[in-house]
Amino acid sequence: MRLDDLRPNDGSKKERKRIGRGRSTGWGKTSGRGQKGQGSRAGGNVRPGFEGGQTPLHMRTPKLRGPFSRRSRGIERFRKDYAEVNVGALARFDAGTTVDLTLCVALGLCRAAADGLRVLGTGELGVALTIVAQHVSAAAQQKIEAAGGTVQLTGGSSDSE
Repeated sequence: MRLDDLRPNDGSKKERKRIGRGRSTGWGKTSGRGQKGQGSRAGGNVRPGFEGGQTPLHMRTPKLRGPFSRRSRGIERFRKDYAEVNVGALARFDAGTTVDLTLCVALGLCRAAADGLRVLGTGELGVALTIVAQHVSAAAQQKIEAAGGTVQLTGGSSDSE
């Protein structure tokens, strides 16, 4: 191999399309712009978002105030926001302890929530506890009662009903 033998790989170099250079090139006369209209004129093309005179999407959509979210539109107005804690996280308490939202938030087991506590069934529980919550899943209730504990539902209903 010599320096004068070097050449680029086949297909790696592509010649640019030379438009307006006669009919035989395939890009003569109208140069790929079609016949008449805005797109055929020099400097003429539609701006992004232009829909041919139809009212564009950004003007058809309703105007909102504040952050764009379901809550700002009132869709989730009646949705409850519960702090969730798993049964396995409650195994750290001593037997006979009454576990409620304030205790869980104070120990960092869950975040503070305005609407109450929901206990879910992931994990194992070996101590008898009294659970005071708004919702308790069927699996969580079964594990709490199997360990000798009790469940007190305050407001709302359990997921098992």
